[in-house]
Amino acid sequence: MKVLVTGASGRFAEYMVKALRGDYEIVLFARRQPPEDRADLPWIQGDLNNYEDCLRAVQGVDAIQHLGAVPWPSDDPRSRERVQAMGRELPPWDATMRTNIIGTYYLMRAAVEVGVKTVVMTGSNCAFGHCGRVPGHEFPFRYLPLDEEHPSDIESSYSYTKLVGEELLAWFTRAYGIRTYVTRPAGICPPERLENMALTAKPAADWSAGFWGYVASEDLAEMQRLLMEKAESLPPHDVYVANALDTSALEPTLELIEKFRPNLLPLAEGKLSGHQAFFSMAKAKRMLGWQPKRSWREYL
Repeated sequence: MKVLVTGASGRFAEYMVKALRGDYEIVLFARRQPPEDRADLPWIQGDLNNYEDCLRAVQGVDAIQHLGAVPWPSDDPRSRERVQAMGRELPPWDATMRTNIIGTYYLMRAAVEVGVKTVVMTGSNCAFGHCGRVPGHEFPFRYLPLDEEHPSDIESSYSYTKLVGEELLAWFTRAYGIRTYVTRPAGICPPERLENMALTAKPAADWSAGFWGYVASEDLAEMQRLLMEKAESLPPHDVYVANALDTSALEPTLELIEKFRPNLLPLAEGKLSGHQAFFSMAKAKRMLGWQPKRSWREYL
């Protein structure tokens, strides 16, 4: 099977490629040359925002692991300041909307054109709407832990693109029969980041807008491989939360809620225990047999 990996010069692509190596013919698609750990693989230079580039990339492909995206709201002034302070090149202010929606649309059009059978997309748990909220606007929890059925409440461009991306893939499944799957990971963490989390861990000083969510890069790559491999036994389109079993906080989860959001205690008591995550992986375990194996606590 020939698998195209988009966003192939990115950090998560290293782990996606490792999960596929040896069993699949891998082709990389990225604007920039991929790092040395992937340098031996065929690379198609191109941009998701160019339909002709997408069409070139999907030739002869059976499945796509779609990792390419702008991973932050490029229209948000505070986010732009942070990115600039890190010494990174600033994209156009509308890059998130164009790449994550139009770029995905171009890729899906190209995939249908050449007969790709399966697309697995790295989405985000920001599709719930808890990321990038307007100051003072608390996320409206209906229940805990959060699962794929929980209503979304979007307030940022990035979160919007992730939710729209899910529906865009569902549309292509309904209209053209291509099988599509989207993951909803929290912060994607390679081993060195997990180790750093343990080295720098401190008691929580405030509520976390991301609900202390994270997932190990290797665990997410395993889930996305499983979605590709089990596609024929799954619904034609589906969405899966991807998170570690625990939070990134030192304190137990109920202690965090009691300290910072006591109004949520009625939703959490009897539902969350120990360091249990705010996000449920029950669906992935039931449908895929997937369960995250890694935790930053291994480095404590």
